[in-house]
Amino acid sequence: MVTKSDRLVDALIYIVLALFALSTLFPLYFVFVMSVTPYTEVLRNGGFILWPSSFTLQAYKEIFASNRIPDALQITVFITVVGTFLNLLVTSLLAYPLSKKSTPWRNGILLVIIFTLLFNGGLIPTYLVVRELGLYNTIWALFVPGMVSTFNFLIMKTYFESLPQEVEEAARVDGCGDIATLVRIVLPLSAPIMATVGLFYGIGHWNEYFKGIMYVTERNLAPIQVVLRNMIQTPSISQELAVNSTNLAMLPPETIKMATVAVAILPIVLVYPFLQKYFIKGVMIGAIKG
Repeated sequence: MVTKSDRLVDALIYIVLALFALSTLFPLYFVFVMSVTPYTEVLRNGGFILWPSSFTLQAYKEIFASNRIPDALQITVFITVVGTFLNLLVTSLLAYPLSKKSTPWRNGILLVIIFTLLFNGGLIPTYLVVRELGLYNTIWALFVPGMVSTFNFLIMKTYFESLPQEVEEAARVDGCGDIATLVRIVLPLSAPIMATVGLFYGIGHWNEYFKGIMYVTERNLAPIQVVLRNMIQTPSISQELAVNSTNLAMLPPETIKMATVAVAILPIVLVYPFLQKYFIKGVMIGAIKG
């Protein structure tokens, strides 16, 4: 029987969750509103607007009139798609054999991998490795370093360990080897964890910033997050976008920046709802076993 105290507790929980959701969504809403509000209305309201009385897409027209933003988006999409695919490929090829207790030197290999959670090679040695491998100032430098995340590897390994062994044994009886078993049996059964880990990797690539400023100096290889950072730091937006436009000069820099931020976050916001159910299921199942 549900008592009044239970209803009160449930109401408080919903209120707290609603406040957290509002605190998360409001910055996104504010960014979008600022990007479509005419400059005169921004000035009239002191720079803070909840609901504009008129809309304009001039800021979006200006940023896409330059090749800088479209080129940066293409770079970001490329490293997100190709990088996530390679991440999932290498991580699954590493996690599957190490999920089997019969794998030779399994414990020693796991110890070395887990050791990287506590210590890493450092910034300068990593930079030297990237340079000596010939990756510096190439698009591959944006996703090849750090191809496998130890955290994602452990989640995937734990999920593989939770799969029924009888299914794999049946596949081996039918003549499947290790690779065939992984491709035909294990991976199709692992859609939730692949979607979860892929989402982790994909968001990381889409928000790639550090590698973009450390390993790439060519302007045409900069991802969207680096372009946004340059727009914030540069005294002239038109200089960063490499355009001379009267309309651009008339727009406030903050409006251009907000429009760029909206363009940068919109794809992830649109993709996430389709992966949410796999994300929740994958995290829960991947966390059952230690």
